[in-house]
Amino acid sequence: MELIVRGLTKRYQNRPVVNNLSFRLDPGINGLLGANGAGKTTLMQMLCGVLRPTAGSVSLDGVDVASEDYRAALGYLPQNFGYYPEFSGMDLLLYLASLKGLSKSHAKRRAAELLEMVGLADMAKKRIKTYSGGMKQRLGIAQALLNDPRLLIVDEPTAGLDPKERVRFRKLLAQLGQDTIVLLSTHIVSDVEHIADRMLMMSSGRFIMDEPWDKTRTDLEHLFLEEFGGMEE
Repeated sequence: MELIVRGLTKRYQNRPVVNNLSFRLDPGINGLLGANGAGKTTLMQMLCGVLRPTAGSVSLDGVDVASEDYRAALGYLPQNFGYYPEFSGMDLLLYLASLKGLSKSHAKRRAAELLEMVGLADMAKKRIKTYSGGMKQRLGIAQALLNDPRLLIVDEPTAGLDPKERVRFRKLLAQLGQDTIVLLSTHIVSDVEHIADRMLMMSSGRFIMDEPWDKTRTDLEHLFLEEFGGMEE
């Protein structure tokens, strides 16, 4: 299983936001690190088929990003996860499962499994507007996993979460990364330094680092500070 990106570029008014990126992702946790404005979200939106590139291509096991088969293999948690506040967590998952083409019986079984996995089984029938920020993010991960994706893309998933929720979220992603291609975008070093198998650091639309990551290394924060001059927690 592999995601292949070739010459991916996005320009706005002739200014490159993502500039001629070529890379390959394999199963595991792939951390995408960079300051706000580095081009991370634009890149992820193109990898999800939400945004059309100016140039380049994206494929998963030879299947193009614009195809239904690609979307069927994709799970996506955007930076701002939309939801219906009056829905319960279960209602939302069942609704999204129907949009993804799951049968009613499969949807009910899968939704229950995922709510248990993300620690929301006891909140399944509660309205989403009563959920904490961390609960909403966990529900976001659950909806991204409804179709058993081979490619999971999550954009700034821990923004606004308290430290306990961040740790729980990282553990969940690390578990998922055992047999799924996970791309995790963040500007918070601690989100990825201990779970990433590979690290990509982005600045001005390009990768300034792309290498396998030893989870025992302690210089990631230094590298980030050296490049960007500070971190936002």
